[in-house]
Amino acid sequence: MALVLAGLMGGPAGAGDPPARVVSTNLCTDQLAMLVAGAGQLHSVSYLAADPRSSSMPEAAAAYPLNHGRAEEIYLMRPDLVLSGGFATRATTDMLRRLGIRVVVFQPASSLDDVRDRLTRMGEVLGREDRAAELVAAFDARLAELRATDGNRPSAALYAANGYTSGNGSLAGQILATAGFDNIADEAGYPNGGAMPLEVLAMARPDAIVASRPYPGRSRAESVLDHPALAAIGAARGHIDADWSCGTPHVLDAVAEMRALRRGIGDDAP
Repeated sequence: MALVLAGLMGGPAGAGDPPARVVSTNLCTDQLAMLVAGAGQLHSVSYLAADPRSSSMPEAAAAYPLNHGRAEEIYLMRPDLVLSGGFATRATTDMLRRLGIRVVVFQPASSLDDVRDRLTRMGEVLGREDRAAELVAAFDARLAELRATDGNRPSAALYAANGYTSGNGSLAGQILATAGFDNIADEAGYPNGGAMPLEVLAMARPDAIVASRPYPGRSRAESVLDHPALAAIGAARGHIDADWSCGTPHVLDAVAEMRALRRGIGDDAP
């Protein structure tokens, strides 16, 4: 049996060699790996990477076989490295490791600083440190250009299904703050996020409401986004999309969109 398993897995990479057949099972590691990996190094990404509602890189993902994160299918891909997320099923991760497959877990990003960290770590894991350093430098340069430095800071609320909001202790909150908004979630007692009652939002009367885009079909969890009270506030409206999901350089596209939203609020915004 051991010989059969060894034959399926193929020969191990030499000590210190970069992985040559990488499988990613997490939306965020998918995108980091597609940005950092060398030609032919990344073999498969998760099916979410190809979904434009979730991924900032669906076109790039079309070049790879897709997986659904199941241990059996991943094993049969014969990877020498699996990239996983912090919320992955523990049983799958443990099974792959018992089968002798190296698994590296990336925790979700909760700040813009984490974007640099995740890029750097992906470079180390894939043996692509130079490429990662280039991406970090480009990220820092664009962030410096986008960061709001004037004193005009209109108020805003992040609002998603079930009334979920995010404060400045989250990646979404930092996107909002970097674009030059004051987040009402912090004042309302939700610095790290939570379900904020619609009444609290209505009484705060933010200058902007940045809401998640509803999925096709009808969902009671998302019905709060259509409540007449939101329209009555008269706030500018923005939307949370795939660029907000992961700690990748694409978060700066979200910052740019929020800066554009801010320009429309008050004549003295840059």
